[in-house]
Amino acid sequence: MDETTTTTSQLHHLSPPVTPPFSHHPPLTPPPPPTLDLDPPSSPASGSASSASSGSAPRRSLLRIAVSSPKKEQEIGTSSTYVTYLITTRSDDPDFPIGGSSVRRRFRDVVALADRLAGSYRGCFVPARPDKGVVEGQVMQRQDFVEQRRSALERYLRRLAAHPAVGRSEELRLFLTAEGRLPPPTGVDVASRVIDGVAWLPRQVFGGGGAAAADSWVAREEEVTRAAKGGRALMRMFKELRQSVANEWGGGRLPVAEEEKEFLERKERIRDLEAQLGNASQKAEALDKAQQHIGQTMGELGLAFIKLTKFENEEAVYNSQRVRAANTKNVATSAIKASRFYRESNTQTVKHLDALHDYLGLMLSVHNAFSDRSSALLAVQTLLSELSSLHSRAEKLETSSTKVFGGDKSRIRKLIEIRETIKVTEDAKICALREYERIKENNRSELERLDRERREDFLNMLKGFVINQVGYAEKRANVWEKVAEETRGYTMKK
Repeated sequence: MDETTTTTSQLHHLSPPVTPPFSHHPPLTPPPPPTLDLDPPSSPASGSASSASSGSAPRRSLLRIAVSSPKKEQEIGTSSTYVTYLITTRSDDPDFPIGGSSVRRRFRDVVALADRLAGSYRGCFVPARPDKGVVEGQVMQRQDFVEQRRSALERYLRRLAAHPAVGRSEELRLFLTAEGRLPPPTGVDVASRVIDGVAWLPRQVFGGGGAAAADSWVAREEEVTRAAKGGRALMRMFKELRQSVANEWGGGRLPVAEEEKEFLERKERIRDLEAQLGNASQKAEALDKAQQHIGQTMGELGLAFIKLTKFENEEAVYNSQRVRAANTKNVATSAIKASRFYRESNTQTVKHLDALHDYLGLMLSVHNAFSDRSSALLAVQTLLSELSSLHSRAEKLETSSTKVFGGDKSRIRKLIEIRETIKVTEDAKICALREYERIKENNRSELERLDRERREDFLNMLKGFVINQVGYAEKRANVWEKVAEETRGYTMKK
């Protein structure tokens, strides 16, 4: 596993845990009330940029985002309630309002934003949004749940803002600045997509004349740059499923295959990295628990010595007993100090090792980007197979129509329709190939950026961790050295 970089000045305040218990975001510092944290994140979960941001990327504005003031509101026309959050943004970007913006958003708006970004930035390591959580009724209204969600939303939006491509996106800007409720994104209504798809399915299966056939393929051409998820893409989903089965069991040579050796090697390294991160994360949690246990045990030892000191003072008859009680009190005080140092050291350890959990969470975004690449490749393979089938049908019709004197008009008409479909399918294939190449380029630039940021962040993590451990070890050593000096008289006695 590569190493990464952090200085001691980057020891940030630990925000309340939502998923794993580690976090290294900087403290929030906007004016009260309420006290908001608008500093940008230093989390590696921001991932890397799309191909548009590779090379010499233009200057990015600094987005300072804080999520605060949860508020329960009622659905219009119903008795159900939901929670909205105040999202405050400040930026030096001229496209953002001067003095910042404050808007209220509910979790449903965040889900819609994540869906938009997933469609617009295919192949990029777009940070994964917080889980919806299977909670209903009073559980969702509980203060601890609301606070956890607030913290998770804040981290998520900061990671989006830190992403080199998503941070400049129009989708994020509108989400952060548009007043009032956001309109639902096109095509998010599952029922509408299914009904629309069922209506189009017969036309796509059976055709409907030249214009109808062409229209169904034109729709595919427009949607070919997006993953098939329903609606008018139902027929495409069926054909891609058939192509996927053919790829797995057909045994023949694929029209287009993933042959980029460097990508396949990097993909395998990502799997190894994920396994190493999972193992290191477990070890970090074990270290956290061990340090907590040592600090607790040391504190209990100090309390036990305090009780012993009290007993010695109450029962003391000779002066030597009072001296021994004073020395016991010094040991008790030192044990309590050591306990405090253990707790402080453990808090800093959690902050430093948070990078492990952040990168482990980033692996979901990496897999999603690779999945975009696979689905784009499958779309290309499906269109190429479809073109091969259409050309074969056209050839058969052309051959059979020439056998009839004067030509078979119905077959000639079908041949013209098939040629029209071939033309539009060729256009769709070109779009699909272009989208596939764009996703490949996004994957490449994202992986390069991930490698750079990972080395820097892990070296930063290790430096901070070592400095923290050494510093607090010296403090504890000084405490016990003083106790040893004060009680050396006991060891000198014969």
